[in-house]
Amino acid sequence: MFFVDILEFEGLGNRSYLSGGPRSAVVIDPPRDIDQVIAAAARRGVRIAFVAETHVHNDYVTGGLELARVTGARYLVPAAAHVSFAHTPVADGDTVTVDEGLVLRALATPGHTPHHTSYVLAEDGRGVAAFTGGSLLIGTVGRPDLVEPRLTGQLARAQHASAHRLADELDDEVPVLPTHGFGSFCSSSQAEGDATTIGQERATNDALALDVDTFVARMLAGLDDVPAYYAHMGPANAAGPAPVDLTPPGRADAEEIASRLAAGEWVVDLRGRTAFAEGHVTGSFNFESAGKLATYLAWLIPWGKPVTLLADTPAQITDAQRELTRVGIDRPVSAATGDPGTWVRAGERLASFPRARFADLADVRERGDGAVVLDVRRDSERAGGFIDGSVHIPIHELPGRISEVPPGTVWVHCAGGMRAAIAASLLDAAGRDVVAVDDSFDAAAGAGLILTRPDGTAVLDGTAVLPDVRETPERSAGHAPGALLTGEGGGSGVPA
Repeated sequence: MFFVDILEFEGLGNRSYLSGGPRSAVVIDPPRDIDQVIAAAARRGVRIAFVAETHVHNDYVTGGLELARVTGARYLVPAAAHVSFAHTPVADGDTVTVDEGLVLRALATPGHTPHHTSYVLAEDGRGVAAFTGGSLLIGTVGRPDLVEPRLTGQLARAQHASAHRLADELDDEVPVLPTHGFGSFCSSSQAEGDATTIGQERATNDALALDVDTFVARMLAGLDDVPAYYAHMGPANAAGPAPVDLTPPGRADAEEIASRLAAGEWVVDLRGRTAFAEGHVTGSFNFESAGKLATYLAWLIPWGKPVTLLADTPAQITDAQRELTRVGIDRPVSAATGDPGTWVRAGERLASFPRARFADLADVRERGDGAVVLDVRRDSERAGGFIDGSVHIPIHELPGRISEVPPGTVWVHCAGGMRAAIAASLLDAAGRDVVAVDDSFDAAAGAGLILTRPDGTAVLDGTAVLPDVRETPERSAGHAPGALLTGEGGGSGVPA
């Protein structure tokens, strides 16, 4: 009887799999911190006989090479992948016997990368699981633009063909077990759910429901920005990543923290955004350990910049260190925990800034206090509606564009509060007066804020309306039915 164990990594939006029979197993797309994979195999009482990569990953550092070395497993890597280490190349149709009656078959599914390979596990000749990596995902497919811009269109078409090949060759009840698609930026779009089958995808996935031209056009139009650190992941994986070192970093006292800040290094506070806003080391940045720490820290930090971590407890440091190794941030230079008051030198005080909700922002704008509203969401989010008059700088561009933020007190928001907290810490460290809006963007319209779309239409309770930006006397002379008054004399912003 076969089994499939899921190893989930919520911070990166990825999964790895341990699958096999009573005696031996294969690991698909393992994480860099391989100890948990070894522990999972030990709980099952199985030997890891094979380690298989679906592709050279662009979003995290693999643990495949080290796992194969430690366990003695054969390391299966797509034959067309250009890598610099010893491995067993696999091509379309190649098979290995995982355990008695269990055969793993390689299935070429280019699209996410040119060499992408899925693996189908068969029990007694019947397909029972499809490990689809970055090919067929839950409700979508892996994005095709991470390898080379000139190949994007070609790979998008290949994704469509690969999805159809999987659907054509496998029965409806076969589970689809992707590596990406649970929040990963390797997914071409985000979909709900955490389990699916070939049959479900046949009924709901655009790659299987649309013709190739429509599918490609729609997918390419929806692609979002690529995290900057992705540029370092592929080369690291192709060269063969080094083993991780998870021993605790040295303890930093107040003097060392101040010295590292003075040297231009990054001091990252892992505490929750509420605690950070109430009191933090001047110049430190807030990346909540409970948020997408690895994704956003790796995206924003200058690559190779030394990092000192601050947290409530040593356990938070340990967890963050493990997560950061998965994206190549290998070794915090130091760390401190406990009372934030001990992180600053004698005579110095912790910095702070206020937090607010969208209703507070609406009150400030109603009073005409001249608040600068900074939207740090991505372009795709802003396209659905934004606060009228807001400045837009996506969070991942903010470190290099702070000088573009207009003078005044900056009210910074995102979709839920986590990215706004990061942005507020960046602005605070740069000496700006800042208010972090810790609220759901869904509450903005209800608070009385005017939302506008890029085409100029306004949004009221999810409905697009026509904005009227004239002054009240001009409007009184005549206006379009239902037009929304958004000029300086606009009052509550209720359609006529």
